[in-house]
Amino acid sequence: MRKPDFITAQEAVDRIESNTTICTIGMTLVSACETILKELENRFLETGQPNQLTYVHTCGQSDRKSGAVYRMAHEGLTKRIIGGHWGLCPKMMDLISSNKIEAYNLPQGQMANMFHSMALREPGKISKVGLGTYIDPRIEGGKMNDRTKLLGDIVDVVTIDGEEYLRYKEIPIDTLLIRGTYADENGNITTQEEAMVLELLPAVMATKRFGGQVICQVKQVVKAGTLSPKDVIVPGVLVDAVVVCDDAIENHRQTSSWYYDPSYSGQAWAPESKTEPIPLNVRKVIGRRAMMELEPDVVINVGTGIPNDVIGAIIAEENIGDDVTITVESGIYGGIPAGGIDFGISQNAQALIPHDRQFEYYNGAGIDYTFMGAGEMDEKGNVNATRMGDKAPGAGGFIDITARAKNVIFCSTFTGKGLKVEFDENGMHIVEEGKIRKMVKAVQQISYNGKIAAEMNQNMVFVTERAVFRLTSEGPMLVEIAKGVDLQKDILDQMDFVPLIADDLKYTDTRIYMENWSGLKEIIQKTKKEK
Repeated sequence: MRKPDFITAQEAVDRIESNTTICTIGMTLVSACETILKELENRFLETGQPNQLTYVHTCGQSDRKSGAVYRMAHEGLTKRIIGGHWGLCPKMMDLISSNKIEAYNLPQGQMANMFHSMALREPGKISKVGLGTYIDPRIEGGKMNDRTKLLGDIVDVVTIDGEEYLRYKEIPIDTLLIRGTYADENGNITTQEEAMVLELLPAVMATKRFGGQVICQVKQVVKAGTLSPKDVIVPGVLVDAVVVCDDAIENHRQTSSWYYDPSYSGQAWAPESKTEPIPLNVRKVIGRRAMMELEPDVVINVGTGIPNDVIGAIIAEENIGDDVTITVESGIYGGIPAGGIDFGISQNAQALIPHDRQFEYYNGAGIDYTFMGAGEMDEKGNVNATRMGDKAPGAGGFIDITARAKNVIFCSTFTGKGLKVEFDENGMHIVEEGKIRKMVKAVQQISYNGKIAAEMNQNMVFVTERAVFRLTSEGPMLVEIAKGVDLQKDILDQMDFVPLIADDLKYTDTRIYMENWSGLKEIIQKTKKEK
């Protein structure tokens, strides 16, 4: 029987050669192979070896101070990064913005499912996701700095039956680093205590197709025959080496904020406790107004930024948990999603499915509603959520999810950097205007294509604290403003383009500015009746 080698982290790094391609699987600090990655980082800093690696990853894998993207963020260690998101790793963003490394950013879901295509020897991952955005090679080709613009495309346009698609080209993997909870003596890997299912098996299959090696970090090795075969995620014959974590509390954490909580991995149910309402601020007001677009019995997705920070809390506060099912791109259904650096996990989830399979739902049938953060919108309804000045965090699941969602609700302040507002029963008042305009003539980077969305008859709403826009075939239309603001001075004069203005321009319901609201359930039930 073929069995893996049981080796140390030092021996694992010995097997990683310079000028090769390494891939890691995880999200934030979830499933991070910190024992191996720390040794890789230290080895490079001490000896300069290995070096000039191409680093591949699907999700953001950092918590600003650790994780795979953080460990790989060294000039010389990483020559090229091909990833989905690095917003939680300022070190990597600095390397990219200063042209120290080559950087390609691709949609997270396309990358996760690219492993299937690679494993099956298909000619690439074929999809309409990314057309008309900066991923499209006719625009930027996912190239995130000037250095990369000089290089070849890793995405191209193909025509099938008269329709255009993007082809995401295969990326041969030499070394794959994965993490499990247990390995038995035959190398069979389980993930019971991990907070996400992720895309371990397809990544393993893709790696083996190219003759690459699979190295797995685990908490513990157990006797052969003691693991349930249904719990085995990766069969041992597909694993080349196993590394037992040297310090599980430090290097095998369930997530950044805690070592292990069984209610986040589906092994126990945490008692429900009454959560304190989040403070009334501009982000909460935006979230409240955004959720007024909902109807009952829908499935929703929540992205990073304002949505992730407030939507879940508002659902609990307004007691609409039975009216909507919340999902997260990592494969989570239901429960109470964690936020911030622990994005992607949920306490008391109803279901945990593989990360790559979740995007089959998002890219195929399409989610009912997605709530997404945004940085800019222009006169064509294009939205930028991926590049702000010289900082480019990347797309994550943004492009995948917004491409097929039936309703896309963007959540953003009207201006940025320094905006201060006050709320009362009469509406809102601007105390200090933000220094950065977000309603621009042309967005810095097209993360969401307004023209394509309009042609699809997608319902797109852009919600801010003082104004609400709806996308039309002719561009964004101003449909609602807050009481207490001046249409000309506080809205139109703060925009770089003149929007369409609805003939029946409305005022926002002032109840959302009150400390205690309790009106959302009534609103969405009324929406159901009207439809």
